[in-house]
Order: sequence, then structure tokens, then C-alpha cells
Amino acid sequence: MRNKRPRLSIAILCSLASGTTLNAAEESAEGFIEGSSLSILNRNFYVNRDFRHGQSSPSDNGYSEAWAQGIIGRFESGFTQGTVGLGIDAFAMLGLKLDTGDGRHGPGGSVNLLPVNSQGEAEDQYSKLGGALKARLFDTVVRAGDVFPTTPVVHYGDSRLLPESFRGVTLENAGIDGLKLQGGRLHAMSQPQQSGMRGDFATFYGGTVDSPWVAYFGGDYRVNDNLSVSLYSSRLEDAWNQHYAGLYGEYPLADVLTLFSGLNYYKAVDQGQKLLGEFDNDIYSGKVGVRHGGHSLALSYQRNAGDDDFDYLRQSDSIFLDNSIQYSDFNSPGERSWMLRYDLDMTSFGIPGLSFMTRYARGSDADYSNANATYMRRDANGDPLVDQKRWERNIEAKYVVQTGSLKDMSFRVRQMTTRATDFESDLDEVRLIVEYPLEVL
Repeated sequence: MRNKRPRLSIAILCSLASGTTLNAAEESAEGFIEGSSLSILNRNFYVNRDFRHGQSSPSDNGYSEAWAQGIIGRFESGFTQGTVGLGIDAFAMLGLKLDTGDGRHGPGGSVNLLPVNSQGEAEDQYSKLGGALKARLFDTVVRAGDVFPTTPVVHYGDSRLLPESFRGVTLENAGIDGLKLQGGRLHAMSQPQQSGMRGDFATFYGGTVDSPWVAYFGGDYRVNDNLSVSLYSSRLEDAWNQHYAGLYGEYPLADVLTLFSGLNYYKAVDQGQKLLGEFDNDIYSGKVGVRHGGHSLALSYQRNAGDDDFDYLRQSDSIFLDNSIQYSDFNSPGERSWMLRYDLDMTSFGIPGLSFMTRYARGSDADYSNANATYMRRDANGDPLVDQKRWERNIEAKYVVQTGSLKDMSFRVRQMTTRATDFESDLDEVRLIVEYPLEVL
């Protein structure tokens, strides 16, 4: 994506918006107050990790655990009446430490559930407060402030106690039936364990990057009821250009039998000052599966054809690859991986709200012989790691309350086991997550 791409994106969206009638926009306007919503999500999160080789623990016993409560309040207004509708989005979030197992809270950083202070102690509490102004012109919505983008190249993360956010300007357009366009230019990020809203950009494998902004543009198009495609491009200034293409299809074979498949492809190339070194990565994944009643079985394959790790924004969900799962991304240079996944929805067995999932993934052929200095990994003798292997197994059970005063309350238990050669940790992990959403308005 070139430097002028964000401006071009705005021009394209405004052009599309001009084709929509003013009357249609006014008819859909609900009003600033009438269209408002206020929700509170209570999230109780427990995690423990057993590092099988004793690493990554303050007490050097190879074990960490933490239990915390998150309260996430969100307010979204409607839009004022008129050709240009105005509104606001705001949020207030609070994270509370409940227990850290006598200091066994982990080494700090983004792997932790809670932030850790300079003395190596888990913080008793931390908070996030932010918001964004928004404007709607016909079918285009622009937001400026603290935002939560949801694209394959920039996607906020929500796998910890509090969600990640970004600061900048985003826009969305849905003026063409079946097509959703999204773009944005962001100049800061706030990772899940950070209170500040103006953090520097950081990537998962390259660490903090002195980049002034990240910009993205693209869209999702639903061709018909059975097929959808996605195309996106992004730039992390002075670090990379990333391009994404995705395809997903479903093919009904009978009343209760459906075949589904998908493809994901990323192209990542160094850019500008090359703050993460020189690289030219191609990585892709593909899956095929079948769904019968409440049962779903899928097989996926993934390959990184580049010489470096395929990287993405830290703690974000900006990696739409089938074999990027709870702990491992299976994205090392040259790595090939496959995964078998099974899902069970108990609704068809008379227990709505109860579901199970298990998956097993195995990767091989990871080779750092030609990696650049940023992504290089070496053995104890200083030689690049070669012929690296790993596997991961996930098991999850979830129940969502269907009726009564606790409706939509969910209970989730996750167990993860991963084993690897020299380049990754051996780890057993358990997560218990209880969420109780409340719709106030």
C-alpha cells in the first residue's frame, strides 16, 4: 500500500456513498438517544501455565497462575438526524487482581493476564478509558479516537482480561449490497495489559517497532449464499506491507449435510526503513470440512514459504490462518503444518447452549538458516535452528445459559498442551472463563 492509499480510500468511499439517496439515510436514522446502547460485560478469567522445562516463572519453578475480574462497559450512541449524523462511542474498563498464587503470576509482558510493575509484582488493578467521535454520511461511518478494527490485517485482540484497542481514524461503508469496505490509519495501540491508550506499535515476533502509523484498506464481498471473498492491504510504516486474500465457501449436500472450505493467503514484504529487517514472506492455509447436524470435522494445511517468521501486531487477532490457534501460530520460516479439528453443538441433542471443540495440529521443517537478524533463532552453539518441530492440542467446552435472569451468561474451560523442539516452550495450560453480559440500554 502506497503513502496516498488512505486518502484514496476515503475518496472511493465518498464516491460510493454519493450513490445512496438522502431519503434512505434519513429513514434509517434512529436518532442520537433512540439509537443508543449501553452494555457491561463481566469477565472472570483464571489461567495457569505449567512450563515443562521450568522457564518463564518469577519463582523459577516453571509454573504461573493468575485469577482476575474484568468489567468492560461500552456506550454507543445513535446518530443525530440530518445529512451528516454525529455520535460518540465510549468505554470504561477495569481489571482487578483476585489471586496470583503467592506471586506465581508470570514473567510480565503480554503473555501475562495482568500487568506487572517494576518490582516484578502483579498490579492490584488497572483500567482503560477512551472513546471516539463518529459521523455517518449516507452508508459511510467514520470514527476518530479509540477504535476496534476487525480486518484480517489489523484486528483488535480480545483473548485476555481486557480487550486491545487502537487510536486513529477508521471508516466503513456498506453502500453496495453484499460488500463491506473498511479502511483506517492508526497511530497508537493499547495492548490488553496496558492502561495507557497511546502505546507504541509492537509485533508478536519482532517486538516494539518505532513506526509512526499503520494503515489498511480492503473489503469483504458475499458473492452469494455459498461463497464470500476478502481482499485487504496494510502498511506498518517503515516495517512492512501486508496483503491478504481470503475465500470461504459452503456447499449444502443434503438437508443436514454441508461441505465447507476456505483459503487464506498473506504476502508480507519489508518497507521503508526496514525496521524489522529485510523479508519477503508468502504464507497460506487451506481447509476442507463437513458439517452434519451438530457435528463438524475439518482438515487444514498451512505453509510459510518465507525465510522469516510471519509477523503481526502483538496480542491482536490480525492473523486469519487456519492453523494459528491458542498458543502456536505455525508460522515459522519454511514450516509446514496440518490440523484436524472437531466441533460438537449439543443443540441437536436437546441441550442448546452446550458445545465442545478439540483440535490437534503438528508442524515440521521450520528452518532459520536464512532468517534476518530480527527473526533469527539460534541453538546453544550459535548456529541457526533447523528442522524444528512442534505440536499442539486444544480441548474446549462451553455453555451459554439460554433463559432466565442469567441468560447469555457463558462458562468456558480450555485446556492446551504443546510440545516442541528447541525453538518453542513445552507448555500445559488451563483457562477458565466466565462471562456475564448485561444490556443496560
